[in-house]
Parts: sequence; C-alpha cells; structure tokens
Amino acid sequence: MKIILVLAVVATYWNSTIQNTVYKALKGDNVENVDYALSTLEKESMDEPLIRAYKGTLLMKKAGLIKGAFNKLEMFKEGHKLLEDEIQKYPKNTEYRFLRLTIQEHAPKILGYNENLEEDKLFINQHYQSLSTALKLHVKEYASNSTILNQSELID
Repeated sequence: MKIILVLAVVATYWNSTIQNTVYKALKGDNVENVDYALSTLEKESMDEPLIRAYKGTLLMKKAGLIKGAFNKLEMFKEGHKLLEDEIQKYPKNTEYRFLRLTIQEHAPKILGYNENLEEDKLFINQHYQSLSTALKLHVKEYASNSTILNQSELID
C-alpha cells in the first residue's frame, strides 16, 4: 500500500512539474523558456500522448519566435502534426483542446490554423469543472488575457 501511495505522489509531482514548465514557456515570448521546456520533454517518453501534445504545442509556439520563414513553417508543421494527432486520438481531452486554442488564437491568419477556436472554447467551458486544480489555474490565467476564452464563462 505504501508503494502505491509513493508512486501516486511521484506521478503527481512529475506531471505538475512538467505542466508548469510547459505553461510557463507558453505564457511568454521567450525562446529560451520554450527551449528549456522542450529539453525537459526530451527526457520523457514520446510514447506518452501528453508529452507529444506538449511538444507539438511548444514547437508551434517556438515557430512564432524564431527567424527564417522556412524554419518557422517547418517547425510549425511538425508541431501541428503532433498536437492534431493527439486530439484526433483523444478528442475528449480538454487539455489538448486548450493547448490548441492557445496556439490558434495567436497563429498568423495566413496559416489558416484558426478553424477550431469556437469549438474548443465551448468544449473547454463545458468540461472546465472536470479539470485538475492546477490546470484550472492555467486556463483561468490564460483567459484573463484572451479574446476568445473568458474567465466569466469558466464555471466550477
């Protein structure tokens, strides 16, 4: 019984540490924070859907921060594929939908990656109460500056 409890605590700590690192990188426009989060993810198994979703989101974020049109586009495409593959496999995962919303809200219109904004907003609002406390905080913080997601619509 003690072993199970210890494993549960370790898993929770691991998840919250990775999650905080990823959301810190997504919050700003600092390529070093994005690179740090990506390097943290590289130490994890790419067999984990959450790790692939995080990596995809971070690559798309980084694409907006680097120079060179070709490099930007290639990095964005790689990230797009990773995140969209996970959303296709797990369409009811609210965090994956939230990650997509954060990228689509800020993606240049020319990329055409903004078609799921309203759908994801509704999904997030409908499933917000089922999120972990830590993830709720990230969503609320994002919503405080979002033009799509509104804090007042997020009901516990």
